[in-house]
Amino acid sequence: MSTTLLLVEDEEGLVDYLRTELQFEDYTVYVANDGKTALSTFENLRGQLDVILLDWMLPKLDGLEVLRRIRKTSDMPVVMMTARDYVGDKVAGLDTGADDYITKPFEIEELLARLRVILRHKKTETRPSQESSYQIDDLILNTKLRQVTRNNQIIQLTQREYELLLTLIQHSGETMSRDDLLNTVWGIDFEGQPNVVDVYIRYLRNKIDRDFGAKLIHTVRGVGYVLSANYQS
Repeated sequence: MSTTLLLVEDEEGLVDYLRTELQFEDYTVYVANDGKTALSTFENLRGQLDVILLDWMLPKLDGLEVLRRIRKTSDMPVVMMTARDYVGDKVAGLDTGADDYITKPFEIEELLARLRVILRHKKTETRPSQESSYQIDDLILNTKLRQVTRNNQIIQLTQREYELLLTLIQHSGETMSRDDLLNTVWGIDFEGQPNVVDVYIRYLRNKIDRDFGAKLIHTVRGVGYVLSANYQS
């Protein structure tokens, strides 16, 4: 079954190259050459798209602003392409809700591998869960609604944050090593930095712990993390 991808890129030569390679891998590719067209194309294809490949530097609206607007209404998987190799830029993209990033120039094999990881997790997420709802203290994760609340407040999570929280809550009270979390949430063939786990744990803490009384995510030094309402170090 074909995978539908929105390619947002204004460099004509790169568009032609990526479209040819992706179509060869059985992707259906739609193209937008600027930020405003990207948003309108996304809205028109909502429900059909599987993933977005989004360049950072775009005419009319840059990729970061396009991502911000998409994240207001959708958790569609997004891979950002950027010629910038600064850590601060990568962090900004992840903070805004990118699921992954790839730095230009890149080999097509690396891009395809990153897309496979993201799409595999998307498919896994759509499978029926054994439990429809998990609760730890006042934190509730409903898998049918794909909704997370704490103290009756809805908490907006990106796809990766949701998968990480789901893994932690499914193993509540158990210490999960960084390798366990990396393999479960990002996949064993993930080629990024292992400290991505620590980065996303920080994102989760900012959303589900920072503004609430009891802290639920705890660090087990030298091992990993545990989600628990009764943890004692």
